[in-house]
Amino acid sequence: MRRICVVIGSRANYGSIKSVMRAVTAHPDLQLQLVVGASAVLDRFGSVVDLIEQDGFRVDARVNLIIEGETPVTMAKSTGLGLLELPTLFDLLKPDVVVSVGDRFETMATAVAAVYMNIPVAHTMGGEVSGTIDESIRHAVTKLAHLHFPANRLAGERIVRMGEDPASVHVVGCPRIDLVAEIVTAGDGLDAVWLEREGVGGHVDLSTPFLLVSQHPVTTEYGEGEAQVAETLAALDELAMPTIMLWPNVDAGSEDVARGMRKFRERRRPDHIRFYKNFPVELYTRLMRRAACLVGNSSAPIREGAFLGTPAVNIGTRQQGRERGANVVDVPHERARIVEAVRAQVAHGPYPSEHIYGDGQAGSRIAEILAGAPLKLQKQIAY
Repeated sequence: MRRICVVIGSRANYGSIKSVMRAVTAHPDLQLQLVVGASAVLDRFGSVVDLIEQDGFRVDARVNLIIEGETPVTMAKSTGLGLLELPTLFDLLKPDVVVSVGDRFETMATAVAAVYMNIPVAHTMGGEVSGTIDESIRHAVTKLAHLHFPANRLAGERIVRMGEDPASVHVVGCPRIDLVAEIVTAGDGLDAVWLEREGVGGHVDLSTPFLLVSQHPVTTEYGEGEAQVAETLAALDELAMPTIMLWPNVDAGSEDVARGMRKFRERRRPDHIRFYKNFPVELYTRLMRRAACLVGNSSAPIREGAFLGTPAVNIGTRQQGRERGANVVDVPHERARIVEAVRAQVAHGPYPSEHIYGDGQAGSRIAEILAGAPLKLQKQIAY
């Protein structure tokens, strides 16, 4: 039985790998090992580890990988801390394969630690193009990984052009779409009690058209986060629509974005905006489906949004170059342009579903490949 170790470092990580974790748990030839760390174990980011355990998964290890401060310096040091802590856990757990998810700094630490310990690395969501430092990290992990699970054909082709063995590249779709596909068939009821209990700010009536907003720092534009989110918040103030807004992730510049949000909330005290640290994956997906428009710079409106057909306004450069569907309109960090785009998207309404990032079966495909694929440690550029 192969031991498959999944390392989760954030709320986005969990949503991006949950269906794989379920499929690995259900597979007779696989055993799931779970390491949770970084922002996923911090209360101020919503204690994602608690949601993971509530979903029925056993966490084998919790690890603190975050050096507080959310600057480029602390982000680099946190990566180093991961390299100090993760090898000890891998040595104890002795996995046959380590799964590295996406493109965050803990993803880099995970991949480097595993390859130095001669543990094959499987990488999900590689080969994609986007803005910020994430693209560089994503491609670096691709060069470290032994098994590749890109979300679509173009991403797979990029991985092969990077010199990876075509036999190691498996175009399976994005595991995040698996959860979306389930929600589409299971209904979209919302947990009103949870939403009222967990959030802070105004009461949001979700029976009327509402906005779902998620804006993170752009690491290559460090120092501009507060001014950037101020433009978004000014637009939301002018729109005056019921709005659910998430606090930013832990990347460098997070405190700048959070500071801008706190100032706005304290000075304006908007009664139409409610702020949240985190959401259960299924609830967030249902909110995405029900929203009149998705706003911000998260990848979710582009990935899941295309499948759902939910109108989206993507702000700034964080998702620059990422493949997108007809549901997305791109605007700069300018309040007037944001207001104009949101109003147009709300008036347009839902778009046809596009399966740019998969069909909802990625998890089971990945588990099957993990169970049977040859595990070769020695890598060479494919000529």
